[in-house]
Amino acid sequence: MPLENYALAARAEMTRKSAPIFEKLFTTTAWLSALLVMSFFSWMVFDIAANGFAKISWSFLTEAPLSAGRKGGISTIIVSTLLILAVTIVVAVPLAIAVAVWLAEFSRREGFAARAIGITLDVLAGIPSIVFGLFGNAFFCVFLGLGFSILSGGLTLACMVLPILIRATEAGLRAAPNEWRQGGAALGLSKATTLWQVLLPAAAPAITAGLLLGIGRALAETAALIFTSGYVDRMPASLNDSGRALAVHIYDLSMNVPGGDQAAYGSTLILIFLLIVINASAIFITNRILKARIQPK
Repeated sequence: MPLENYALAARAEMTRKSAPIFEKLFTTTAWLSALLVMSFFSWMVFDIAANGFAKISWSFLTEAPLSAGRKGGISTIIVSTLLILAVTIVVAVPLAIAVAVWLAEFSRREGFAARAIGITLDVLAGIPSIVFGLFGNAFFCVFLGLGFSILSGGLTLACMVLPILIRATEAGLRAAPNEWRQGGAALGLSKATTLWQVLLPAAAPAITAGLLLGIGRALAETAALIFTSGYVDRMPASLNDSGRALAVHIYDLSMNVPGGDQAAYGSTLILIFLLIVINASAIFITNRILKARIQPK
């Protein structure tokens, strides 16, 4: 046997013997990483719950803030938060799906326009939120004359979450096999029908993932809303009124209001609960849509 064959055989034997060691090391590292993340998350949630649970009551959820938030509740804050989030979703989701459909189905992946838009989305996704806040203040509040309002805050957050939603939806559409498109064409379906009946339901998990990431960023946003929706903690009468989001309220209680720590913890606990409820609802609705589309009628 040539010397080169002996060397190859020896190398293959060493690789075979060392494979179980690397597999165990990789598995152990993955478990330790997961446990570390869960430990930090559990510690954070436990700390918030331990300090904020005593503040949770029916009056805390139904009364307006008093004494700069030290007393009273957060009913007006919750309403403002939900209104801002509703504006964000209503504006961002249809626009994100439309842009993603164009990028994935109607443009050439290596074309100039698609590449330029892709680079722009990646840059926008990494821009700090304070920059979006300044842009929202200059464009929505001043140039469009919307002022400090829930509408200005929601539109600013829509600009922030658009890159995430577009990229997630585009990835879901591109992951659909080309055979599905060809099958739709073979059956005589129009491109729009194939897109609506086949491709978008297949991309629903990716759309949901992008939506959840966007909702998480929108609910936790502070800097952008300070410059757009404002600090006012009264009950908004319309989308043109100023409103204080939960994240802004927590920031204000923690940084600017002496003695507001317990109220800040209670507000944080409500924010986490809202995030869990909204995420669970989005996943539930997506699963129902998928089942309705996939199961035969």
